Amino acid sequence: MATHAEQRTVLLAGATGLVGGLMLQALLADHTISAVHALSRRSLNVRHSKLDVRIVDFSHLPELPKVDEVYLALGTTIKVAGSKEAFRAVDLEANLAVARAAVQAGARRIGLVSAAAANARASMFYNRVKGELEDALKAMDLSALVIAQPSLLLDYRDGLGQPPRIGEIISIPIAKVLAPILPGAYRPVHARAVALSLVKTVPTAQGVVVLASNVLAKVGSEH
Repeated sequence: MATHAEQRTVLLAGATGLVGGLMLQALLADHTISAVHALSRRSLNVRHSKLDVRIVDFSHLPELPKVDEVYLALGTTIKVAGSKEAFRAVDLEANLAVARAAVQAGARRIGLVSAAAANARASMFYNRVKGELEDALKAMDLSALVIAQPSLLLDYRDGLGQPPRIGEIISIPIAKVLAPILPGAYRPVHARAVALSLVKTVPTAQGVVVLASNVLAKVGSEH
């Protein structure tokens, strides 16, 4: 059992998503965590004695409770968001707003769900936004920043209340076949491995740690 001194409080943004929902499960199951504050735009179908759900407007965040760590898993697609500007408002601005508010509340450790090929100078808009967020977080006063950079996720989003992603329906079967010959950073990975890798790594990491897709698959499968 964890002692009182080991107890941590954490903040999670994006618990209604695929990776975020799995992170929520892992955080709630961690006996060294005393409280999980989940920021969401809508209610969660989860009940737990350690869970504090806060319905928020990410563009006008309230003062946050004191926390040790923050996990950022907010994300959408341009199709769902409706425009590049709306996509950017979620994937960059909302995540960054949570990070800043959490640091103000005492957090010095951040775990981020980013993407393979994230680069602020990328020609592809999606990768560029992901890279801009990574760079903004790297500039913050943190003890640790753990960046997960998964390639294609080998999971469907049934039951999440999200519209089907046709690209994933087509790509996942192909990716499973091609996985052995793809470069490590571009190998597909299960969402659970991404979630568990962040939950395992953030508490003890130092400095900036980037977990590529093949590393996520390995770390996320270790007991």
